[in-house]
Amino acid sequence: MRGVTTNLDNEKLLTTTLLAFAFLLLVLFEEDDEDGSMNRMGETCSKANIDVFQGPTAPLPNGIPTYTVQIENVCLSGSCLISDIHLSCGWFSSARLINPSVFRRICYDDCLVNNGEPMSPGQSISFQYANSFQYPLYVSSVTCS
Repeated sequence: MRGVTTNLDNEKLLTTTLLAFAFLLLVLFEEDDEDGSMNRMGETCSKANIDVFQGPTAPLPNGIPTYTVQIENVCLSGSCLISDIHLSCGWFSSARLINPSVFRRICYDDCLVNNGEPMSPGQSISFQYANSFQYPLYVSSVTCS
């Protein structure tokens, strides 16, 4: 019915709003990393310069839920090339094929982004996966150059 909001629409709106709010808080209030390096407002590169967002998208025709993931280099310095981006990903798997040069699980709790190649400031990579649940994905390590 036109003009009727469903619970699913409300959940998607809430999820999107919460992700945007969390990103804003990270940008505004991020402090120095535990290793003593500066945050994204400074000149030093770290894993804090990689943001991972994900949210639900339309399910596969067979009903398996799908999720879109966006991984972005949010470093403000023009010289922040970040490579060898690894995410903590548990036993990540997908019913939908993902290009392994974009994202692949190497072993338990270790997934590689962009085939290990550098991401420049502002660059983002996205992919979709299908699974009965959303995997928690967190940056575990990066190489800065």
